[in-house]
Amino acid sequence: MQQPAIHTFGALKASGYQPQTVKEEIRHNLMGFIKNKKSPFNSILGFENTVIPDVERALLSRHNILFLGLRGQAKTRMAREMINLLNEWIPVIAGSDINDDPYAPVSLYARNLLQEKGDETPIDWLHRSQRYGEKLATPDVSVADLIGDIDPIKAANMRLSFADEQALHYGIIPRSHRGIFVINELPDLQARIQVSLFNILQEGDIQIRGFKLRLPLDILFIFTANPEDYTNRGSIVTPLKDRIESQIITHYPKTIEISKAITGQEANILPEQLQKVEVPDLCSVLIEQIAMEARKSEFVDQKSGVSARLTISAYENLVSAAELRCLHGNLTHTMVRISDFAGIVPSITGKIELVYEGEQEGPLNVAYRLLGLALRTTFTLYFPDPQSFKKQKESQKAKPKPSPYQPIIDWFGNGNDLILLQNETDASYLAQLYKIDGLYGAVKQYYPHVSEQEAGLLMEFMLHGLAEFSLISKKNLERGGYTFGDMLGSMLNFSQDED
Repeated sequence: MQQPAIHTFGALKASGYQPQTVKEEIRHNLMGFIKNKKSPFNSILGFENTVIPDVERALLSRHNILFLGLRGQAKTRMAREMINLLNEWIPVIAGSDINDDPYAPVSLYARNLLQEKGDETPIDWLHRSQRYGEKLATPDVSVADLIGDIDPIKAANMRLSFADEQALHYGIIPRSHRGIFVINELPDLQARIQVSLFNILQEGDIQIRGFKLRLPLDILFIFTANPEDYTNRGSIVTPLKDRIESQIITHYPKTIEISKAITGQEANILPEQLQKVEVPDLCSVLIEQIAMEARKSEFVDQKSGVSARLTISAYENLVSAAELRCLHGNLTHTMVRISDFAGIVPSITGKIELVYEGEQEGPLNVAYRLLGLALRTTFTLYFPDPQSFKKQKESQKAKPKPSPYQPIIDWFGNGNDLILLQNETDASYLAQLYKIDGLYGAVKQYYPHVSEQEAGLLMEFMLHGLAEFSLISKKNLERGGYTFGDMLGSMLNFSQDED
């Protein structure tokens, strides 16, 4: 829709335009979305039956909103998506600093201009993309930043008294008049700064250096906060919290499938990377499972949370690890391998906050432990649980099912070992895996129709899974890759090294 061709207040009145407050505007447009079975929150996944209905109720009630949740729970994204609920264009008095409505001017400039020119008052049109303001709350934010202050240079140039409203320089909140304004991480805002918001939310008064102004600002306020901030860095003062009508709790994705969809939507993968690197579904599941394990780990601070940015960064690093192999080997195409997951460790260590026990363990060890737990959990989704065959023997059944993993374990038990280097070519990688007796057969038993490359991935995955169940040994190689061997032999070697 193009900008309306109306440029004076008189023409605006003749057109039949009816002004609305921003909350009435959002309410009306939201009702249209709901009636048409559409959602204004197109990029928000996993909140369809939880957060979004709460938001819709709050907006229909014309409430200001506080999103309360751990980091990486799409709080700011929800606020930004609300732009879709604004009208595409609204009229403002030309030259106004605070988007004055011609029908209800707020600033002295707009009131004087309207009184002077009447129906000939010039009109500009403001697009909804320009009606969104956002401020990250930090300890150095001042009242002048948010509300405004007296501009001495302006006062001197215009020869105004400091008591004159025209000497004011408006802050970001008045400049968001007739729009949406977001304050992120509200508890980080100093208490005295939070106090300055009281009257804006309730009565519309602004007080600057002792001069009280009546500015009935028309703003939908959205605040975000992390529950951990209440104890670590500050708190939301009670009277301010009382003035925010709806507090909405956010959450992390509840299923692997939703997590995968979010990561796929947000990961920044270049087209040239997509041409070179294939990421199987198994690897996508494994990345999401790492985050799931972190969110229940005793080494990770659960009050701080594990952001969805962990899986997004990890996915990007995983693709880059496979792409690096292509560059080293001058390959045109490859598939992600389990050994490539060593490349995502920096994405884990940088995205988790550790408790004391985790600090003692060390971030690197915690990251590898989370990867191991994810491998163990995911293994049982693709192959039978190795422990189930052990339980069969212990139950002394007449004919227990033979374990498909026994030939593999026996091959390593006979003194064989296997080295898988991260930068090996696909042909060398497959040749190494085919050496192991029973490994290919075990994969084909459960996945008879997979391609050769997919079979190679599943064979490597089986080795990592058996290592996590302590049926074979696994060690990281400094040059990139892993060596697999017999569990008992590895323990004896370790014992001799200790001696």
